[in-house]
Amino acid sequence: MKTTPLLTLGTLIGSCLIAAAQTTPIAPKRPHHPHGMAPAKILKLYDKDGDGKLSLDELRAMEADRAAKKAEHHRAMLAKYDKDGDGKLSAAERQVMKEARQAKKAKRQAHHKAMLAKYDTNRDGKLSEAERAAIPKHAKKHPGRKHRQRKPSAAPALQ
Repeated sequence: MKTTPLLTLGTLIGSCLIAAAQTTPIAPKRPHHPHGMAPAKILKLYDKDGDGKLSLDELRAMEADRAAKKAEHHRAMLAKYDKDGDGKLSAAERQVMKEARQAKKAKRQAHHKAMLAKYDTNRDGKLSEAERAAIPKHAKKHPGRKHRQRKPSAAPALQ
């Protein structure tokens, strides 16, 4: 006699869970944007007829551009890291490429850290719009350099 109420209770709980799962809205998946571009930029570049949508031909043009950029990147990586010239990256060549990428990433992180140390006036770990505006243009590209104002040189007097 005890099994019937337990089975009934289990069925009731299972039904509630199924009903809740069906009514719970699922968050939409974030769309993938080629080249990391926002949809407005994609439309500006590829929406040739200006209807606010990408037609099949416009999508094909976008994909062709993407494939061309990817192929160019691969050619550049081969030219840079394929030391034996066989058209393939060996394990040693891939390791050199990996180390170069890691070094580049470390340099970029050091750049960000230097920018924060120098321009994050409120020390919140982020650069506000006002703090970003205060950064000189040349410092954004070369944080480690000492940027001095050039003194006007005295031109030799013409006689």
